Amino acid sequence: MTASVKMAGCLLYGERTVIKKIFHLILVAMLASTAMAQDVSVRPDHPDEYVVVKGDTLWDISGMFLEHPWQWPAIWHANPQIENPHLIYPGDRVSLVYIDGRPRLVVNGDKKTVRLSPDIRKLPREAIPPIEWDAIKDFVTNARVLNPGSFGDLPYVVANENDRHLATRKDLTYVRGIDGRIGEEFAIVRMRHIYYDDNGEMKRGKHHRYATHLRMEDEYPDNIWDATLSWRRKNPPVLGYEFWDIAVGRLVKEGDPAIFEIQSGRTEVKPGDFILPIDDYEQPPQLIPHAMNTVPDGMEVIALTQARYGAGHYQIIAISAGSNQGVEVGHVFSAFRPGKRIQDEVKYPTGSFADQTSFSKDKVTLPEQFSAHILVFRVFDEVSYALIMNGERPVRERDVLRHPDETL
Repeated sequence: MTASVKMAGCLLYGERTVIKKIFHLILVAMLASTAMAQDVSVRPDHPDEYVVVKGDTLWDISGMFLEHPWQWPAIWHANPQIENPHLIYPGDRVSLVYIDGRPRLVVNGDKKTVRLSPDIRKLPREAIPPIEWDAIKDFVTNARVLNPGSFGDLPYVVANENDRHLATRKDLTYVRGIDGRIGEEFAIVRMRHIYYDDNGEMKRGKHHRYATHLRMEDEYPDNIWDATLSWRRKNPPVLGYEFWDIAVGRLVKEGDPAIFEIQSGRTEVKPGDFILPIDDYEQPPQLIPHAMNTVPDGMEVIALTQARYGAGHYQIIAISAGSNQGVEVGHVFSAFRPGKRIQDEVKYPTGSFADQTSFSKDKVTLPEQFSAHILVFRVFDEVSYALIMNGERPVRERDVLRHPDETL
């Protein structure tokens, strides 16, 4: 049995069907009919028309015409001259018109249909993407979440050749627990976070065995017990293990340990890294943004992948919900910063008689503040990854998620 078969059970939360074909008009129509039940706000300063240029995205173009760019499926008009209204190209003209009193975005609305004879070869054109995939392609193919129970039996790097702490391309590294064929290639991965359930709230931490210089609040509490601190209780339930691919290794000699030759990598390999089959996930060719009918309570931002204190435009975040909660690729949410609970120093100054005699009115919780719209691009069972699209302030951990129509 090869390692690919042996470790299939420890792969991603559930199998994800790879989208291999462009969405057809029937799917577009279904999404549009749902979205049309919502109010679509047109920008008062929208242009009469816009000529598409290389580097544009559907989100950016829709943002020129709409207050909420994510609503573009609601108003793209199924122009009979265009096979798929979501495929537009540099040089196409996008304009906003009203049909039966409703706004519609039309592509090449008055352009004559040109039929080519069979002996004329069409030159391929590259449609503009829904979002800028280059901003996330490395993350999409290098991050994954494994389900609980799969972590303990993973093959791992026990040492590098010549006792080196770090190894890189063409170096040898030694792996225990591997079952594979000579010449077979594997992903060398590194644990980044453990997502766990802390009394009904998802939190993340690093394992003290696989990270250094941890602060107490950053560590997964599997070896600390303090009965007065519930968040430090020992061994809370794990919801998922996040791993990042760091290198590709080829099995060159079987044994215990087996010998791997590092073929390529984003960073150096060190003892304690793990081995997984190479991820064959492919990004969908089209992302159709849409909203959940009802956003479950408790969904929030749980990790910033490219920042520590605040993430901005086109940076990636993790959210505390996945397919088990109904999250899908293409879902859009509004992230809100929770309001602070403060002392009312106007009517109940700290230490005053009014303060001392008030049981609750001396405190007030400020309203939530809209941070940004986020777009989900990869989904696991309990965790999803999203891209920050547009907003008014940086997104932070513990920002709560609302319906994308909400911005106040």
